[in-house]
Amino acid sequence: MKLYCFGESGNAYKCAQALEMADLDWEPIHVDFFKGEARSPEFKAINEMGEVPVLVDGDLTLTQSGVILDYISSKTGKLGGRSAAERREVLRWMFWDNHKLSTQIGTCRFLMNFLPQDKRPEGVIPFLQGRLKAAYTVLNDHLAGRDWIVGDAPTIADLSCCGYLYYPEPYGFSRSDWPQIDAWLDRIAGLPGWKHPYDLMQRAFTA
Repeated sequence: MKLYCFGESGNAYKCAQALEMADLDWEPIHVDFFKGEARSPEFKAINEMGEVPVLVDGDLTLTQSGVILDYISSKTGKLGGRSAAERREVLRWMFWDNHKLSTQIGTCRFLMNFLPQDKRPEGVIPFLQGRLKAAYTVLNDHLAGRDWIVGDAPTIADLSCCGYLYYPEPYGFSRSDWPQIDAWLDRIAGLPGWKHPYDLMQRAFTA
């Protein structure tokens, strides 16, 4: 398998981590997003949306992290829940993450770290951080008294929701403010195959 990705992409990280934890043979293909490669005609021939991640498995090409995560889980029988009811709950949390958590973090983190300050739209960062505080509250409260988001084992719901939370760049999230999330992130990091995003994929920027 080939995963078109770059280290700073939290959505690509979700898929890279799932490939590792599912013990699949895969190769990261670096996309120089910050120099416009994802918007090039060559890349758009692979993904018309001009985004990473893209997973290529033989003749099959998949885009969007949620679809890729579902494919990895379905292909391997891992990380997917133990029943049809759990599977639906996994999807529910993945849809919530895509709408309420990852998209907001991705935008806020991009504005704060990868866009020049004079180009940052006024008021957007505090607005996003306010929305994110509500999302962190939902996730933190849900994790109280449980180890994983769904059921009694890690699933792609956990990998989807945690994707951006390991990144070191500031975007207004402090693990110490959210003790249930903090403990959950430690549990995920203790799983076989876990790696930091910058150890799985090539970065565009180096510290």
